[in-house]
Amino acid sequence: SRLDVMLQLVCLLLPTLSLALDNGLARTPPMGWMDWERYRCQIDCKLYGKNCVNEDLFKEMAQAMQAEGYQTAGYNAIHVDDCYLSLKRNGSGILEADPKRFPSGMKGLGDFLHGLGIKFGVYLDEGTRTCGGYPGSKGHEMTDADTIARWGADYLKLDGCNNNRSDYIQGYPKMGEALKKTGRPIVYSCSWPAYLGHNETAIKVWPTIVKTCNLWRLYDDVQDSWDSVLGIINHWGQYQDTLAPLAGPGHWNDPDMLIIGNYALSHSESEAQMALWSIFAAPLIMSHDLRTTQPEIKRILLNSEVIAVNQDPMGKQGRRMVNGRNIQIWRRELVDGLAVVILNTGSAGSGTPVTFAFQDVGVANGTFVQVRDLFAGQNLGVFVDAHLLFVPLHGVRMLKFNVTL
Repeated sequence: SRLDVMLQLVCLLLPTLSLALDNGLARTPPMGWMDWERYRCQIDCKLYGKNCVNEDLFKEMAQAMQAEGYQTAGYNAIHVDDCYLSLKRNGSGILEADPKRFPSGMKGLGDFLHGLGIKFGVYLDEGTRTCGGYPGSKGHEMTDADTIARWGADYLKLDGCNNNRSDYIQGYPKMGEALKKTGRPIVYSCSWPAYLGHNETAIKVWPTIVKTCNLWRLYDDVQDSWDSVLGIINHWGQYQDTLAPLAGPGHWNDPDMLIIGNYALSHSESEAQMALWSIFAAPLIMSHDLRTTQPEIKRILLNSEVIAVNQDPMGKQGRRMVNGRNIQIWRRELVDGLAVVILNTGSAGSGTPVTFAFQDVGVANGTFVQVRDLFAGQNLGVFVDAHLLFVPLHGVRMLKFNVTL
């Protein structure tokens, strides 16, 4: 019965939920925009102009987020990454933004974003200095938590440069406690596991990470290339038995930013990243120029049916069910069905016809399944046992399954 299924689901989730941070935040994967992948540490405003990391960049991205429909689709935050601070703390030991590039200060920027109904994310580092060489928060956790709370921050990404593994076990929880003491609800994103190596199964501090953070970066930083995206996808598949049980409402595995709309990905590859990040129940944090987005890229990023998969309230991370030579099949359980992604990882040709057996994603033989193509926005029909699909090179077919009676 449906009740039996629900009880089984609760029993499966209880071990993870009992360990997880419960601050009422990030009940679905965060969505928004962050500058790092596209703009890095471009601080020479004479050289980079409108692509300089300064106050105007973030204000213009926020305005574009609102005007171009991203905010309505669920992208509701602007995140300032590294290289915004002054090179030294002020005379009172307080962090301040670079006054030339951020003349309104961080509170002024936060007020501007909040005036648009957009949340405000900031970056700090649990080390002596940030990755870009700016003042770190190690030993300043309470002071810096109070500072970003005064700025009006809604989200903190805490990086881990210029530290060592033995210090993380004290530093990251210390910042988490400091955030709580501010009294301001601040989503806590930790880069902790990204600095502990690629063998996720060997990490012994997962219970503390999950208890401390709302989301956590792991594995390599995404780069603007298909190889980088595919490497992350394969890593999630390789370590899914470790990672999937960690994810759920309020606590998410983070594979890094969406690079859709930048320079490297084809249209098919862009659909693939959007689809797999949604199957992963991953944060959807864009990092391209929202001011100049091409219409075909907007259609991918604003696809309401794909976003609904990502934001499914069950919060269950998907799994790779088939890992063939050139074809992978992934599935994610949803409150109202099943999401399925067929990924073509081949290296030649325009695509591959795939006879897709429903049994591969746990649907019993003889079951009638209504199949919808989410990127096409079309119902494909009702099928039993299998269906033939064409999957483009480096692309996906993303499907929604509803079992019919």
